[in-house]
Amino acid sequence: MDGDPAVEPELDGFSRILPLPYRVALIIVMGIWAWGLNLQYLSLIRIDVPSLIRYPARNSPHHPPHYLSCYRVATALSIPLALSLLLFWTITSGSASDVAAWEILPNLYLLILVVGFIVPIPFVSRNGRNRTLATLKRIIIGGIAEAQDGKFGDILLADALTSYAKVLGDLFISLCMFFSSSHSSTGPPNRNCGGAFIVPLVISIPSLIRLRQCLTEYSRVQKANAQTGSISPTAGWGGVHLANALKYSTAFPVIILSALQRSPSPSKYGMSEATLFRLWLAAVFVNSAYSFYWDVTRDWDLTLFKPKERDSPEYPWALRRHRWFHAKEFYYTAIIVDAMLRCTWSFKLSPHLDHFNDLEGGIFLMEVLEVLRRWMWIFFRVECEWGEYFSFSFICWWK
Repeated sequence: MDGDPAVEPELDGFSRILPLPYRVALIIVMGIWAWGLNLQYLSLIRIDVPSLIRYPARNSPHHPPHYLSCYRVATALSIPLALSLLLFWTITSGSASDVAAWEILPNLYLLILVVGFIVPIPFVSRNGRNRTLATLKRIIIGGIAEAQDGKFGDILLADALTSYAKVLGDLFISLCMFFSSSHSSTGPPNRNCGGAFIVPLVISIPSLIRLRQCLTEYSRVQKANAQTGSISPTAGWGGVHLANALKYSTAFPVIILSALQRSPSPSKYGMSEATLFRLWLAAVFVNSAYSFYWDVTRDWDLTLFKPKERDSPEYPWALRRHRWFHAKEFYYTAIIVDAMLRCTWSFKLSPHLDHFNDLEGGIFLMEVLEVLRRWMWIFFRVECEWGEYFSFSFICWWK
């Protein structure tokens, strides 16, 4: 541990209140609460999320609804987090040296957080925990279930991980500093802990997971078409999966160029700092624009970028015919917010901005906003999937 008073001038005011390990924990717990809200509201408008992700239904009216189980997990994790924070604030009183010396408290909570996902929690479904862990294990290596086994659930979870890319990077930094003899995990974040390129690699893992999933889906379509000897009328030749893979691959230039800019001597790569910055800015624009287009056109199936359908008199401008959210303003607001936060998040995905201590509060805010953007995205992504599922089920029943 580093309890040296010399640390004090380097530790910004925000980090004295919320050191890096607590920020990571807060965002993870907030994400669980957000998922519970997703489940509750979607159930109110008659969208059966468990059936979409092939999650076992409740067999008894005495069993709590799925969103209530999620709230119980969030509550079980929130109470010790609140107690840990109160104890930490009481002991440290904002002193930089005490903040650095008491790194054990937030890291002890991180241990509780991990154990909470593995060890049974009272009043929490054992099946839910096992299903979540099995899904995580499958997607961590880029795997994806078949449609009948819960493919959509795998996609939702893997996509959510891309929104936690920066949080995963912060988690690695926090643990790296904790096990370092020369740093405290509650001190000034050392973004180079473990090497200049380790953190960018960690940040890129969620995009790599989704990239592999897209390529797996493309391979499945190709094999299915080869077996039937014709192109599937529903899946096509698989080009949409390649286009989706390309979308996730656009995150890598942003991350790589950011890492190069953080090098002590960027010129050693044969480019000036100004050239690296321009390339990075171009990569950010491509990633943000492509991701926003995909959100609106593919994930939400809106017609904003489909001129032939956009101006149809059968439904509001830029939307679609079948909608479960009755107020069209919900969709327009989501489009605007998604566009703004897609751009902002791409900038904050860049590790090269992190060395400014006075940005720690801003970085945390951007991470929170990205979790909120993903929370909003899930509503419309699930609604779109439910429309396809509902239509398919009706056609099968009619036949």
